[in-house]
Amino acid sequence: MYTFQDKVVAITGASSGIGKALAEVFLNSGAKVAVCARNLSKLEEVFAGVDKSNLFLMPADVSREEDCKAFIDGTVTKWGRVDVLINNAGTSMRALFDEVDLSVLKELMDINFWGAVYCTKFALSSIKENKGIIVGVSSIAGYRGLPARTGYSASKFAMHGFLEALRTELLRTGTHVMWVCPSFTASNIRNVARSADGTAQGDTPLEEGKLMTAEECARIIRDAMAARKRTIVMTGQGKLTVWLNKLFPALADKLVYKHFLKEPGSPLQKYEK
Repeated sequence: MYTFQDKVVAITGASSGIGKALAEVFLNSGAKVAVCARNLSKLEEVFAGVDKSNLFLMPADVSREEDCKAFIDGTVTKWGRVDVLINNAGTSMRALFDEVDLSVLKELMDINFWGAVYCTKFALSSIKENKGIIVGVSSIAGYRGLPARTGYSASKFAMHGFLEALRTELLRTGTHVMWVCPSFTASNIRNVARSADGTAQGDTPLEEGKLMTAEECARIIRDAMAARKRTIVMTGQGKLTVWLNKLFPALADKLVYKHFLKEPGSPLQKYEK
C-alpha cells in the first residue's frame, strides 16, 4: 500500500471542485502539496485558512507549456522533488459539433490533453526516480463519446490513450500510471463549460445537490492511488455505461442519446423537430 506521508503531491486545477478537495485530502494525509490554477488570487482565497507550511501555491495556465514547466520546476525548487502528479485541470463544453466554433475544441484539447502531457513530461524524471504515481482525472467521456461534448470526449479519449501507452512504457520502472473517472460530481465545471461560441455556459443542466460531492470523490481517488489501481470508474451508472458500450455499442448509442436529450435545454432537441 502506497502511503502519502511526507510525499510531494502536485495537483493542477485546484482552485475549486475536485482539485481543491484533493489538495485538502492529501494535506490531511501528511503530504506536501503543490497546487496551481490560472487565478492566483482565487487560489489564495480558497486556501486562506490552511497552514501553508506544507502547501505551495502557484499560478499556471496548463494550456501553456511554459506555465506547466514553471509549476513543476517551482515545486522541485520548493521541496526537491515530485512524487505524485495529479492532472486534474480541465474544462468541458455543451454544443452541437455543427454549431461549435473550432476554437472551442482546440481550447479543450489544449487544457484537458496537452496540459496533462506538459506537466507529466516535466515531472516524469523526478517521479520515476521516486517510483511515484501519475494520475489523470478523466471522465466516462473518455470511454464513451457523449453528444454535444465532442471536444470534451476527444480530449479525454486522448488522455486515456496517452496514459495507457505511458503506463506500458514505464512498466518495469516502479512508476505507477492511472486514470480515474468520477462520473458526475458536484463542481463548477458545468458552469464554466464552453458554449458554441466559446463563452461560459453559466449554468448547469444537472441537479448539483444530488451528485457525488467533490470531497467524497477526492477520498475515493486517494484510496485508489494508495492501492495502485489501474483505473477506477465511479458510480454504478458509469460502470454500466462502459460495460454496455463494450458489449452492445449500438444500444449504447441509443441510450446515451436519450439520456442527454432529457437534459434541460439539450442541444439535441434541434434534431427532434
